[in-house]
Amino acid sequence: MSSLIRLRKYLLLLAGAGMMAASGAASSATWVYISNADSQDISVMQLDRAAGQLKPVATVPVGGTAMPMVVSKDKKFLYVALRSQPFRVVTFAIDGNTGGLKKLGESALADSVPSIDLDPTGKWLFGASYGGNKITVNSIGNDGLVGAVQQVIRTSPNAHAIHADASGRYVFATSLGGDNLSSWRFDAASGVLTANDPPLVNVSPAKTGPRHFLWDKAQKYMYLLNELDGGVDVFAYDAAKGAMRHLQRSTVVPPGFTGKVWAADLQISPDGKFLYGSERTSSTLTTFKVDAATGQLQVVGQTPTEKTPRGFAVDSTSRFLVAAGQDSHSVSLHAIDSATGMPGAGKSQPAGKNPNWVEIVDF
Repeated sequence: MSSLIRLRKYLLLLAGAGMMAASGAASSATWVYISNADSQDISVMQLDRAAGQLKPVATVPVGGTAMPMVVSKDKKFLYVALRSQPFRVVTFAIDGNTGGLKKLGESALADSVPSIDLDPTGKWLFGASYGGNKITVNSIGNDGLVGAVQQVIRTSPNAHAIHADASGRYVFATSLGGDNLSSWRFDAASGVLTANDPPLVNVSPAKTGPRHFLWDKAQKYMYLLNELDGGVDVFAYDAAKGAMRHLQRSTVVPPGFTGKVWAADLQISPDGKFLYGSERTSSTLTTFKVDAATGQLQVVGQTPTEKTPRGFAVDSTSRFLVAAGQDSHSVSLHAIDSATGMPGAGKSQPAGKNPNWVEIVDF
């Protein structure tokens, strides 16, 4: 009799575990957020991987020219910078179950910024101002709300992007007009940037326009996209010193292209196998294969996408890419070939006016 009771209990436990697993699978979701500058709102969509579709969920007004965004590491908050006056950043709480956004507050920024990012502690918000030729630091409270401007530093012309490395000890910012990256030490206790040694990483040839950059997951290499000539620079990164050494130069410009180059965004697949860059005039995405041993790039090919692809993102599985067309007012979902890394033909979905930034969040 006791054996039967134990067997029944075991079967009940198995059934319960199955129900919990099914419930967990049902509740998981992937949300896509697209900032729309001219309609001054955020498009919320759901990525349905099984169907290979983006499904519209909601449109959230922000009351200003919505452009760069960043998601907190714990996925609780979405920060959206507004590039219309008064310049400010809006803090939204993310509802992981519905993808919904609840506005918690907004805070002043020192200038119009085309790039924002968080330090690894999530306590500081960095900004780079293209028109103001400066980089900035804002505090973030324990409640997730962005606080006051902590520091403002003048830079070479047209600061465009700013990011900390994975350690949070070093911060870099591009100067599109100065053809360099400024290099900074960062004290996460005080939120203060001080010049690194050397303070600048010069990019050549001149007038190439350093724009966006990122590291590989292992922090061994940095990749830099140049707006004005479409060049992609590869650097070996010394994480101990926050220093870098140039290794290679490639390009996002399609073969035979003769128009005015206008490169925009750079993203690496989470599995680290492929790098992607967008070129707006040709409305193409270039795929690079990343050599795991050397960090160097090999061009795989180009994929047509939305007209004037300003921003895009790759999902956490490295299976899908979402590209925003600032002149098509739509976004495209591209399924990625796992063998070649090439995005397939895009499935277009209307967004707001002038979509320019994409964030993908898994729950």
